[in-house]
Amino acid sequence: MPHAYFFFRRLVLLTFLLSPLAALGGIIVNSDVEAQRISIASLRNIYTLRQTLWPNRQPIVVFVLPDDHPVNVAFAKEKLGLYPYRLRQTWDRMSFSGMASAPIQVKDENEMRARVRATPGAIGYTSKDMVYDGIKTLRLE
Repeated sequence: MPHAYFFFRRLVLLTFLLSPLAALGGIIVNSDVEAQRISIASLRNIYTLRQTLWPNRQPIVVFVLPDDHPVNVAFAKEKLGLYPYRLRQTWDRMSFSGMASAPIQVKDENEMRARVRATPGAIGYTSKDMVYDGIKTLRLE
C-alpha cells in the first residue's frame, strides 16, 4: 500500500508540472506602460473590463488568446480565478451593452508579443517568462 501512495503523489506532481498551469509565464505589457508590478485584483479588473485606464490615465488595450488555447485556459484559471467561458460571458455582456470593448483576440503567442510590442498601453500574457524587446513583464503582487 505505501508503494501505491508514493506512486500516486508522484503522478499528481508530474501531471501538475506538465500542465499548462505550470508553464504559464508572465503578464506582458508594452514598454511605455509605467507599471512594474500589478496586483491580482487589478489584473482581474483589467481582464473583466472594469479597469480601462492605467494609473497615469493611459488607455489599456487588452489582448487575449483564443478561448480554448491552453495558455488562455491556464491564465484565466490560475491568474484570474475564472473559467474562460465566464470571461467570455463578461466580455460579451460589457461589449453588447456598450460599456466596454471586448479584448482583441490574437491567434498565438507570437502574435500576442508582436501586438503588445506595437500597441501603446497594451497588456497580454505568455507561457514563458522571458525578456522581449519592447515588452516588459509585470510582477504579480
